[in-house]
Order: sequence, then C-alpha cells, then structure tokens
Amino acid sequence: MTAGQQTIIYPVKDKDRSKALFTALLGVEPYVDEPYYVGYKAAGQDIGLDPSGHAKGMTGPVPYWHVTDLRERLAALLDAGAELLQDAQDVGGGRLIASVKDPDGNLVGLLQDGAA
Repeated sequence: MTAGQQTIIYPVKDKDRSKALFTALLGVEPYVDEPYYVGYKAAGQDIGLDPSGHAKGMTGPVPYWHVTDLRERLAALLDAGAELLQDAQDVGGGRLIASVKDPDGNLVGLLQDGAA
C-alpha cells in the first residue's frame, strides 16, 4: 500500500549553492543540514538534496513513494521488471529507502517511515 509521493530527492554537485537556491525557493530553513544530506519540509512535502546522488546513479530528481512495507513493494517492483539501483537502506530512526529504475529509465524511490 502507498501513501503517495511525499518526498523528492535532488542529486546535487554543490551542496552549499543548492542549499541557498532551495532555501530561497521554499522560504524555509532546512530541518536537516549535514554534509551527506540537506532536508526541507515545505507545503506537506519533504525535499532533499543529496550530494552523493550522482554517484548513486541518480540522473535527476527522484520521487519517493511512501509505503507501509518497503521490502514487499520493492520485491513487487523487481518482479515486474524494475532494475535495482539502491537496495533497502536504513537512513536513521528506522526510516528505510530504496530505489529502482523502470524499463524506460525513470527512477522510482520507495520510503518507509520508522513507525510503519
């Protein structure tokens, strides 16, 4: 089951310049500002900047679908022909993320909150 797309992560090459741009765009300061990730909450969305995104195969922004059982959804996507880009990974607090590429090369992210 999915709760929709609530998170989008942008791969960035220059974290500080991108942080300045997204702070200006969103009109809020980041709630997370670490060397490995900058995160914003704005208008009911999570917007993230990933300085390692390009190295992980991100070719552009990745929408993350919030799901109740990440491993189940990931297995279903792989069975349906998706290519694994990032296997399930705990990114803190029990929050799991994973990503795949669909047959057309589109990136699809999955996110399961720690409380799920």
